[in-house]
Amino acid sequence: MSIGFWWILLSMGIYGGIHSILAGQRPRLLARRLFGAAGRRWYRLAYNLQAGFLLVLVLALVRLLPDTVIYRIPMPIMLVTMALQGIAILAMIFVVHETGILTFVGLSSEEARPPHLVTDGLYHWLRHPLYTGSLLVVWLFPTMSWNLLAFNIGATIYILIGIRFEERRLLREYGKKYGDYRKKTGMLFPKPIFGKKNS
Repeated sequence: MSIGFWWILLSMGIYGGIHSILAGQRPRLLARRLFGAAGRRWYRLAYNLQAGFLLVLVLALVRLLPDTVIYRIPMPIMLVTMALQGIAILAMIFVVHETGILTFVGLSSEEARPPHLVTDGLYHWLRHPLYTGSLLVVWLFPTMSWNLLAFNIGATIYILIGIRFEERRLLREYGKKYGDYRKKTGMLFPKPIFGKKNS
């Protein structure tokens, strides 16, 4: 196990902590108090920019720190895993398009966000298709190293914790409507396949 493994795991913990704190209600309210309408209008964009910048720094550590390969997926199985990654990426692009690209990145005002709960398309099968796609992409890389494993573990833990916070927010925002949706729709995998274990 390389020393980079622990540095990257620590970095992902810091990234997740910052990301979670800034995703909360208090930083949003503080931005509104300090910057007024501009704070409300541009908070999501600023949030996404800082998250992207910090993620690039963590990925730079994955690339630059000393590392050792754990395994390589042989051909032709590699073609299958790469195809699944491609499908996951296309699915994530489709989901972002479904929910509105401008809203997703923060270039649309809060008032322009859809007031209804999106439950069609891939959201008909999964409550969090973006997270499912992300997990498929990171875990299906054909070459696994200690640095990449640390990143994957950190990302997975962050996603699983982040889902809980996000679901609490959605329950506050949509109430019984989201509660009913959650009962019949799988979290990361479709319920018709994996049943109630995924809830």
